[in-house]
Amino acid sequence: MSVNLITGAGSGIGAVLARRLLDRGDQVVVLARDAGRAKEITASLPGSSAIVGDLAQPGRLSWALSKQTALPERIDSLVHAAGVVDLGSVADLPANLWERQLAVNLVGPAELTRLLLPVLRVSRGRVVFVNSGAGLHAHAGWSAYAASKHGLKALADSLRAEEAEHGVRVTSIYPGRTATPMQERVHQQEGREYDAARFISPDSVVTTILTALDLPDDAALTDLTIRPTG
Repeated sequence: MSVNLITGAGSGIGAVLARRLLDRGDQVVVLARDAGRAKEITASLPGSSAIVGDLAQPGRLSWALSKQTALPERIDSLVHAAGVVDLGSVADLPANLWERQLAVNLVGPAELTRLLLPVLRVSRGRVVFVNSGAGLHAHAGWSAYAASKHGLKALADSLRAEEAEHGVRVTSIYPGRTATPMQERVHQQEGREYDAARFISPDSVVTTILTALDLPDDAALTDLTIRPTG
């Protein structure tokens, strides 16, 4: 039975991944921003447990983890599935929305990974970053989000090179538009009608994540791009 720590398990890709891991008998630990959210997520994912830490406040993650009484002694995979998006042109997007996206999408994952690396090294675990097509190409109105995701690619690439000697394998997944609550919010910001049938299902993205997690130790998926077929 593997031990998997997942961020963003409250909805979308993270929630589907958590359910599929639990269904096959694996252990799931979720990261929640506060105690109330931890209770909500674990109630929706029977059998899971939670630790509390807010990715929007990376500088407090070390303190938050030090207050936990049930940190796993072993972590076979750390999956970064949390993310936030606020669209806007460079001319209009204020600093606080840049800071929020950079914190949750980049600096928070970097700090959480740093804090958990000693355990991941012992377990020779896998780290999966659920990135985005925006982590490879930036478009008008997507500057802050794309910057955070381009940075996440750089984080993953550096981590992969640094941790290979410790047996830690690192994967970046780059989904195209996926039918999640975040995508629905993006459409609201874009002023467009949302049709989930046009996009990748979260279950399809999760299948690729599980493939990365389940590979034998002599192989690793490094980068994988997924696009809708429609």
